[in-house]
Amino acid sequence: MPDSVAQSEVSGPRGWFGALVAPETQRTRVIWTAVVGIVVVVVVGLLIRASNFDFAAVQFLNSFHQGAIGSLTDAVYKAFGPGPAIAGTVVLTGICFALTRNLRIASTFAATVAATWVSLAVVKLIVSRMRPDSAILPFPFNPAQVDASYPSGHAAFVTALVVTIVLGLSAGRGRLLAAIVGAVLIVGVGIALVIDGVHFPSDVVASIVWGIVVAPAARLIWVAVVLVGFDAVRSRRDDASGRRRHRQ
Repeated sequence: MPDSVAQSEVSGPRGWFGALVAPETQRTRVIWTAVVGIVVVVVVGLLIRASNFDFAAVQFLNSFHQGAIGSLTDAVYKAFGPGPAIAGTVVLTGICFALTRNLRIASTFAATVAATWVSLAVVKLIVSRMRPDSAILPFPFNPAQVDASYPSGHAAFVTALVVTIVLGLSAGRGRLLAAIVGAVLIVGVGIALVIDGVHFPSDVVASIVWGIVVAPAARLIWVAVVLVGFDAVRSRRDDASGRRRHRQ
């Protein structure tokens, strides 16, 4: 194994988000957790796609969608929509690079968030659950959302973002604080989505599970496969260049 590849497997840069590109010591556990979690999310979705068992919770929380609360939850829905999510990921990736001056870390941040979030679209297509019936909600969301309800893309994005940030921080108070603040954010966004009447609680829970189990696997694959592959190619090119210079 080339020295540069070996080095990337045994250590990662220190400092801001250095842990994000550190080698994973429990690869089997991470991968199998992701596999089991994905299967559970898909199977549960198929079992409940024609069910409205948690619609009463939607009706109850939607009754608070008025005044300041309604304005706030609407703003949350817009803030974490597809467009802002993409733009936010780009901006945060830029901030990550500015803090670390490390393209490996910045690319891992972006790839982990994007892969976790975008891959959820496959589950939406497979399950194809209808949105809560806005006709019988106290305050129906406008405009009506017509895409699949399960799982929630908004909640998945927020969870992917929080998990990626936590993975990038070294163990300690900083990581604990990020996890606590992130958990509050995830729960807050999830409740806002149900208050808006655009998702069932089960949609939100499925997205949170997805983000928690898929993000570590996405990070692992990017670091152990993609980055190591880049290192191997670069090492071979350097070796070939060195041999050419030696012959000259």
